[in-house]
Amino acid sequence: MSSNTKPVLLYGGILLIGIFLPLALPAFQTQISVMWMMVTFALTWDILGGRMGYNSFGNIVFFGVGMYAAASVQHELYFDIGQFEVISDQFNLQLTPDKYLFGLGLGMIIGAVICVALAWVLGSGILRLRGHYFAICTLGLGVAVGELAGTIDYIGAGSGMAAPVFPSAMGSAGLFYSYFFFILVVASFFSLKWLYSTRFGLAINAIRDDEDKAEAMGLHTTRYKTLAWCVSAFFLSFAGAGFGHLNGFIDPLDVAFPGATFGVWMVLMAILGGKGTLWGPVVGALAFHITQEFFWSTLLGWQRVALGLMIVIVVVFFPLGIMGWAREKWPERFGHTVEEKS
Repeated sequence: MSSNTKPVLLYGGILLIGIFLPLALPAFQTQISVMWMMVTFALTWDILGGRMGYNSFGNIVFFGVGMYAAASVQHELYFDIGQFEVISDQFNLQLTPDKYLFGLGLGMIIGAVICVALAWVLGSGILRLRGHYFAICTLGLGVAVGELAGTIDYIGAGSGMAAPVFPSAMGSAGLFYSYFFFILVVASFFSLKWLYSTRFGLAINAIRDDEDKAEAMGLHTTRYKTLAWCVSAFFLSFAGAGFGHLNGFIDPLDVAFPGATFGVWMVLMAILGGKGTLWGPVVGALAFHITQEFFWSTLLGWQRVALGLMIVIVVVFFPLGIMGWAREKWPERFGHTVEEKS
């Protein structure tokens, strides 16, 4: 098989899976949607955490802000916001398919703009921190934003807000969002693949290897770090908007800013698959989500214990992740030349 044929078969196979999997497993369309969302989580976290060596626990902020922004725009477009503030947690906005799609698209665009601007402002300040200081700062940032969202009446405060109801005329919400999240994965994967092949990719790798030396060589490190966080925020805002509408209800701590689950899982998935590689976060997210669903269905009550043990085993015995382990075991399959001992 030629080297040009392998990528075609690989991408073609993944495309077929993305198209036909939700059709073949209609009862699992929501889980499939969440699975693709997990891949987006891992890919976007790896920009800073894997490629640049900055372990961020604050990426969940952009997920939640994008979620609230998209839902709020739809409510603003078609409903009296004054009335909405009073009954936000009880009101279910019913829209026609055209209005739903227009509001969703506009909300996502506005949410992405807000998240990128927020990432630029926050990143310009806290990305000057390094190591543990940066990680702890982003951890506190995610918690603070979640608590702050619970005090804002405009978005339902602690009672949360209902996202617009998915129009029945459009068919299954699970099928719609499984395709939405698959397209988001494809867009984020190929965007990052291209970015990593440019000067941007070289710059963030130089920051990871030796930031002081990169800065001494004339690289504006803070600008590149901030730009990397903006790219993460852009894709996470779309993921948040999609999940809020798929879930149907937005709660500040459990749905929009769940730092103890989604916020930590995006780190674990990248490490599990092999951070700093393009395919590692993809493999890690798929393995994590499928294993987690399996534990939930077979070890109810002990599922988190089993998941924790699995993570410990992987970190101890496979410190480079699944892709790192595979690369060491079969280097020739990854294009590495192995010199035989004489």
